[in-house]
Amino acid sequence: MNAYNTLADHVGGTPLVRLQRLPGALAAARGNVVLAKLEGDNPAGSVKDRPALSMILRAEARGDIRPGDTLIEATSGNTGIALAMAAAMRGYRMVLVMPENQSLERRQTMRAYGAELVLTPRDGGMELARDVAVRLRDERHGVILDQFANPDNPLAHYEGTGPEIWEQTAGRVTHFVSSMGTTGTIMGVSRYLKERNPDVCIVGCQPEEGSQIAGIRKWPQAYLPKIFEPSRVDRIESVGQGEAEELTRRLAREEGIFAGVSSGGALVVALRLAAELENATIVSIICDRGDRYLSTGVFPA
Repeated sequence: MNAYNTLADHVGGTPLVRLQRLPGALAAARGNVVLAKLEGDNPAGSVKDRPALSMILRAEARGDIRPGDTLIEATSGNTGIALAMAAAMRGYRMVLVMPENQSLERRQTMRAYGAELVLTPRDGGMELARDVAVRLRDERHGVILDQFANPDNPLAHYEGTGPEIWEQTAGRVTHFVSSMGTTGTIMGVSRYLKERNPDVCIVGCQPEEGSQIAGIRKWPQAYLPKIFEPSRVDRIESVGQGEAEELTRRLAREEGIFAGVSSGGALVVALRLAAELENATIVSIICDRGDRYLSTGVFPA
């Protein structure tokens, strides 16, 4: 009897493509290549599919959870969607806590997977959502996987995203650029790439003061993700909301890549590097697809 794949087998293994128009003549003249890792090709549409499945499967293997249990997680969107998908696959009740100002598409997608939503006031941001999730856990409403402190989050990228980038570039990657939210992606990829070549430069992207870019955060010290290790990031660049949104629109128009604003933010940084370096192979994470941002006004109606 044929052994067919399940949906879980198609998390990861995403394409890495060369940007043809956005880098421009200057980058080409300097011998630089800018590559985009298309994480929107994951089953639930984002890079968060990797840690979501990793956290659930490894918690199961340890005996921490079992199908039928209730899982709780604070999320701004992509992790919640990915966890909702993984919970549906594995047979869990999923309760997601998120600020009320997140896009309608995100909420509808989570509910489509069967997740239950607890919406918190927008003024409290993700910090309040995290506090509410902890309160629900303490009141014994379920188990928190905790993407912000769970080592199974960066482990998914150490075992998957990092090796894929290394293999897809034949070890030629010189710079890796990622937006920073939970920091799982940049932590796991940095660990892997630095083990293969300590000279690979790891560049993180954070929002400028006053900018609100979905998927990119600069956390107050009290809420800094516990998985974050500053020594694994060589350079941190700030990005404005306007430039991130504009590059996101250009990415669709000029490269045919329809993505979210955090991807545009990371590419702002990748193109900065391409304008200053020589003979560099720059890999930037395209975190998700743009269809979950249509109601936000980022894209023209």
